[in-house]
Amino acid sequence: MIVLADGAAGSRAAVDAAWPGWLEADAKVVAADGGAHHAGELGLRIDRWVGDGDSLGEAGIAQLIAEGIPVDRVRPDKDQSDTELALHAALEWNPTAITVLGALGGPRIDHALANLTLLAMPALAGRDVRLVGVDARVRLLRAPAEDGEPTRAELDGRVDDLVTLLPVGGDAIGVTTTGLAFPLGDETLIDGLTRGLSNRRTATVATVTLRGGRLLIVETPATL
Repeated sequence: MIVLADGAAGSRAAVDAAWPGWLEADAKVVAADGGAHHAGELGLRIDRWVGDGDSLGEAGIAQLIAEGIPVDRVRPDKDQSDTELALHAALEWNPTAITVLGALGGPRIDHALANLTLLAMPALAGRDVRLVGVDARVRLLRAPAEDGEPTRAELDGRVDDLVTLLPVGGDAIGVTTTGLAFPLGDETLIDGLTRGLSNRRTATVATVTLRGGRLLIVETPATL
């Protein structure tokens, strides 16, 4: 499942070079307002569009309608961002994984920060959701329910990709890693400190497990 947000997304060649295999075959695509502009450059066909239209404009919306793409237009005075609305639309397909492009770059840092907070949407729990750009891939690892097995994430990529682990909303408890240059073994990363910054992948698949709290995983491609 693909969601196209309205920030900088990069070219298809650049995203392919940064994160080979990021696009699943026959993935559905939901565009959030001006995120529709990215579809052509990324070689994607939009299956649904949502937004208030302030970024795409009347001509762009008319073009989508002419192409037979379902359009869900909302009022500008809304309580959700267009990207949040697009994620809710994507969830109607009940995907196990969602890749969001155009969520990290652009002129509005508040939009980028808001998109990072969307990783904590309750409806996304248990799904593999990644914000992907040419310079970063970000996901949120949540602790298991009480008395549950530690939550585990596999980080597939190139040797020498950078991996940063940042606790959010409190300390990250029981963090264990494999395949990273500076391993952690059932350790605590303290919220507000930077111990987890700039680790390095030493295997094509690294792992991170978490017993308590929430952990933002930020990967930077070695090709950058």
